[in-house]
Amino acid sequence: MRAASSPVPAAVLAAPSSATTVVKPLPRAAAAPSGNVATGRRDVLAGTGLGAAAAAVLLALGPACGAARAADEEYVSETKEVIGKVRSTINMDKADPNVADAVAELRELSNSWVAKYRREKSLLGRPSFREMYSALNAVSGHYISFGPTAPIPAKRRARILEEMDTAEKALLRGR
Repeated sequence: MRAASSPVPAAVLAAPSSATTVVKPLPRAAAAPSGNVATGRRDVLAGTGLGAAAAAVLLALGPACGAARAADEEYVSETKEVIGKVRSTINMDKADPNVADAVAELRELSNSWVAKYRREKSLLGRPSFREMYSALNAVSGHYISFGPTAPIPAKRRARILEEMDTAEKALLRGR
């Protein structure tokens, strides 16, 4: 027995050992005439009538798959639009008087793209999203830090264009 300062109550310590419960295993499925035991999911669904319910659920999801396809096409088209805008903006001559307006349009377009697709969990793992997000972050960060008329350095521009190429290739592969 334990000392009186033990955190275990005395009633628990004094309980008889016959109070243990015995856990019995669940009965196995009856053996088929060939001696095989039917334990597969298909057999369970067929035996309970849930096979038809599962088929009905899959048929009901058909329109949802079409909506997902439409959303995916929208993502691809909007991403290609942003890629084109980024390329045209960062390749503008610094002496061009329209640079500030083009940068303002690019920042507005990129902010709306990021706000729209950042919360989509299905897109977060895609290489196209990852590369685009990184490129847009680099472009926005440059123009925020140095102003809309500051040219992007050659090394940063090369990295941004490479990320855009990678994103475009991933879009073509459906990734």
